Amino acid sequence: MTQLAIIGGTGLTQLSGLTIIKREQLTTPYGSPSADFITGELNQKPVVFLARHGNPHTLAPHKINYRANIWGLKQLGVEDIIAVAAVGGITAAMQPAHIVIPDQIIDYTYSRKQTFFDDGNYPVKHIDFTFPYSPTLRSALIAAASQAGITISGRGTYGCTQGPRLETIAEINRMERDGCDLVGMTGMPEASLAKELDINYASVSVVANWAAGKSEGEITMPEIEQNLHIGMANTAKLLEAFIGLA
Repeated sequence: MTQLAIIGGTGLTQLSGLTIIKREQLTTPYGSPSADFITGELNQKPVVFLARHGNPHTLAPHKINYRANIWGLKQLGVEDIIAVAAVGGITAAMQPAHIVIPDQIIDYTYSRKQTFFDDGNYPVKHIDFTFPYSPTLRSALIAAASQAGITISGRGTYGCTQGPRLETIAEINRMERDGCDLVGMTGMPEASLAKELDINYASVSVVANWAAGKSEGEITMPEIEQNLHIGMANTAKLLEAFIGLA
């Protein structure tokens, strides 16, 4: 089994069932990562866990040091990343508490540090981003969901917005016209940075709520928390099955 990392997003600041072996604070050329890197075992397999927003959850999506996070994981020898994220559902199949393994992404963010190759210290690297998520990891996650008896969507387009505010109805309508099935705030530049360092990367996106205008009324935190409770419980089962198959 290659060295695996799990990045936890909103609703997953700790990994249930992880036997912790050590915690590490790393220094990177790009500053400090979001939190300590936790090395442990899940289903008796080695795993590195990182809380994307910090633990406790204090880092807004546009304030996350994505470069430090991914660089730190590379320093630890990580070859595969499963990135868990809370998202909003746009298209009809993406109902709250549902799990999606997206296959495409559209980036609507701005002013984020998007690359490791912009400071003159390294030659510019133009990565091929035709397939932003690892097909191998995606297939393994889909197989694990089937084994665990969890209903998921095995594809979908993730639209990444700047945050931390949620979107307007008009913005979601535009994203749907663009082909987005989901809306989140952390998918980029995390995915492209992993690609730059030749790390396999896939997302487990947990639908926390209908996106703006897709249900009656405004989006509420109790609604999000209830859906995440269900979705993250199934995500934990999915990750255990995935690691068991590895």
